[in-house]
Amino acid sequence: MNDHYLEDCAVGQTWTTGSVTLDAEAIKAFARAYDMQPFHLDEEAAKATFFRGLAASGWQVAALSMRLLTEDGVPFAWGIVGAGGEISWPRPTRPGDTLTVHSEIVEVTRSKSRPDRGIVTVRNETRNQAGDVVQVLKANLVVPAREGQG
Repeated sequence: MNDHYLEDCAVGQTWTTGSVTLDAEAIKAFARAYDMQPFHLDEEAAKATFFRGLAASGWQVAALSMRLLTEDGVPFAWGIVGAGGEISWPRPTRPGDTLTVHSEIVEVTRSKSRPDRGIVTVRNETRNQAGDVVQVLKANLVVPAREGQG
């Protein structure tokens, strides 16, 4: 699947990954290792927080989204080579949520200084089983060009 070069990319192209389901124990295990805040660790403590219940760390959602993208969602020849971006979490991810990433190319720019590559800007929306967006990642990816290769 990793066969797309810069010349194969066009604004408006879309793709969708497979899915992964999170349970409470996975949320807590990630939190114990990487994000030890009460709304990620304990259902009762989480009820009294901004989230009003157990919520996955945004970084766990980001890591799972990356897993989904690398398993079967990225068509680029060099894979995911990041050159910056923006990330947001518009709503929490809860135990039992099934996540899928929906991606769309929003910009394609050939490098003027390095003709063997360019930047493809992709908007990735991680959605739960109800279609609610739980993460938005607008990523600038380095993609090789067929033309200009030496």
